[in-house]
Amino acid sequence: MDRLVFTANATIKEHAISRQLLVNELANVSTVGFKSSYDVALQSVKVEGAGFDTRYQAQTVSRDLIRMDAGPVMATGRPLDIAMADAAVMTVQSPDGVLAFTRRGDLKVNIQGQLENGSGHLVLGDNGPITIPPGLMVNVNADGSVFARNPAQEGAAADVLIDRLRLRDASGVSLARRQDGLFKIAEKPDGTDIEVSGLELRVIPQALESSNVSAIGAMTRLMDQSRSFETQIKIMKETKSLDESGSSMMKPA
Repeated sequence: MDRLVFTANATIKEHAISRQLLVNELANVSTVGFKSSYDVALQSVKVEGAGFDTRYQAQTVSRDLIRMDAGPVMATGRPLDIAMADAAVMTVQSPDGVLAFTRRGDLKVNIQGQLENGSGHLVLGDNGPITIPPGLMVNVNADGSVFARNPAQEGAAADVLIDRLRLRDASGVSLARRQDGLFKIAEKPDGTDIEVSGLELRVIPQALESSNVSAIGAMTRLMDQSRSFETQIKIMKETKSLDESGSSMMKPA
């Protein structure tokens, strides 16, 4: 009976990992540029201890690999809003000072005059963090070029090229999620850059990409896990009842 209880308890423990991913995805349904993760996988682990040497147990493994399916694109009309097209990702500076990647394109100019996204991560260009001279109006072209013009200039103000967004093609690499929510190359040290491809990467100006999480799908999976949890608890209760019944039958009359 104790083996049955152990198996049911192990199932509850392993489901907790995938439940954390589901809860995180549901919490980010409305987050701009958020990407869901692939489902957790199972691997066989040899059970050490008393018993046969051939005993193995399934154990869940999660590396939080990013699912790069595109989310819905919504037009905003805001000059600093961009949505990454296809499998493009934008290079930003992470809080620990190394480069990382994101699909969040709600850009703004901070009080230091640097371009950052809605999460406060500095946007990197070809020459490092992009700095905007004070008092200029900024817009981003489809090829990632950042232009600015002086609204106080008389006549037709000419757009001046400030820098170009450092875009990377993520179609040929596996991306994993960092602790701060940014992306990195899976199984590579933090700060590893994606090799430059020959593809012409594009962005969609004055638009934002919504999260690619399906709220209905995530809720359905969460309910399935809740039913599985209830089933495992029921098995443990029934096991206790059978154990008590067996013990009572062994008592002398």
